[in-house]
Amino acid sequence: MIHHPVLIIIVLLAIEVLVLALSKHPRTRHWFDFIPSVFWIYFLPMMASTAGLIDPKAPVLSLITSWLLPASLLLLLIVVDIKAILRLGGMALGMFFIGSAGIIAGTVISFIIFKHLIGAQFWAGFGALSASWTGGSANMIAVKEALSVPDAVFAPMVIVDTVVPYVWMGIMIAGVGLQGAFDRWNRSDRSIIDELGGKAQAMAVPVVWSRAGFLRLVLLLGAGTGVAYALASTLPVVKDIISTYAWTIIVVSVIGLVLSLTPVRRLEKDGASPCGYYLLYFVLTAIGAKASVAHISSAFILIAAGFVIVGIHAIFLLVGARMLKAPMFLVATASQANVGGVASAPVVAAVYQPGLASVGLLLAILGNIVGTYMGILCAQLCRFFA
Repeated sequence: MIHHPVLIIIVLLAIEVLVLALSKHPRTRHWFDFIPSVFWIYFLPMMASTAGLIDPKAPVLSLITSWLLPASLLLLLIVVDIKAILRLGGMALGMFFIGSAGIIAGTVISFIIFKHLIGAQFWAGFGALSASWTGGSANMIAVKEALSVPDAVFAPMVIVDTVVPYVWMGIMIAGVGLQGAFDRWNRSDRSIIDELGGKAQAMAVPVVWSRAGFLRLVLLLGAGTGVAYALASTLPVVKDIISTYAWTIIVVSVIGLVLSLTPVRRLEKDGASPCGYYLLYFVLTAIGAKASVAHISSAFILIAAGFVIVGIHAIFLLVGARMLKAPMFLVATASQANVGGVASAPVVAAVYQPGLASVGLLLAILGNIVGTYMGILCAQLCRFFA
């Protein structure tokens, strides 16, 4: 068993690099069509620790998560284009937040239904799952660390977060043929689609890797995370509700959003978001290494709980669409922006309305902004019923 921190870091980096390389290679990337790379980045270190290759109690694993998670969130949030998101208009934003409310309500109701089968201690795991389904993987990991979700609770949630969203995405895509009938029944305002086409913008920014750019990112991380830790240490701690580290996650998220409104946002050309995802995936390998295969035994029941959540989420969206006269394009896109995130929301948006993939991307980025806060809120609601 490997105990030395440097060797553990090398093993975890090797796993991350190997998975990402295979997921992008022309001959092997189709292997990840159903089970995405983010799952393997978590699962393979978990298998390594279960097999006795890595010491799951090594202190370096906790150090990786506590220091690199705030850094990754900062890099991912400084490049957010808040103005572009706001330009989407009230109907698009309204449908997104109605979908988010459906996730929160569905999570709480599902937890109440299933808690006697899985144990009341899963309240924090449901909160972490809701963070993913109102935001994304970064939000799920942030809530996991902020609330100190036990590995035995978090590990099966990763399975749920892999299975349910991909099934749900299939349902969303399969429903494209009903788009015309739904819009006629709902008397949907289809003019919003043309309006969105004029407002949505491409989000891609070419990255120019350089030594100077890397130095700028390092300086930003040192200053931003240092300020976040300093401010968090002065904020009040409420036992079992919010810890100093939870405050750190919240504060660093706010710092990132504030900086996104300044010229700091231009650091995207230096590779801010790619570096943010590399750090996030490395954090995920460390979290996986602390877990065990034995922890996923409850995943089957939790998958059923996950489908209850998205079912209630769908009801909220249908009611919201009826109230706002929203077309099915926005129903499906807002839903996938919540449940699927930045990887799949543009795909669903493009299936319904070719050329409007950027609407799905912008709504999914909005989820990345609010997902952590919604996950913490949802966890506390579940805890109330625990």
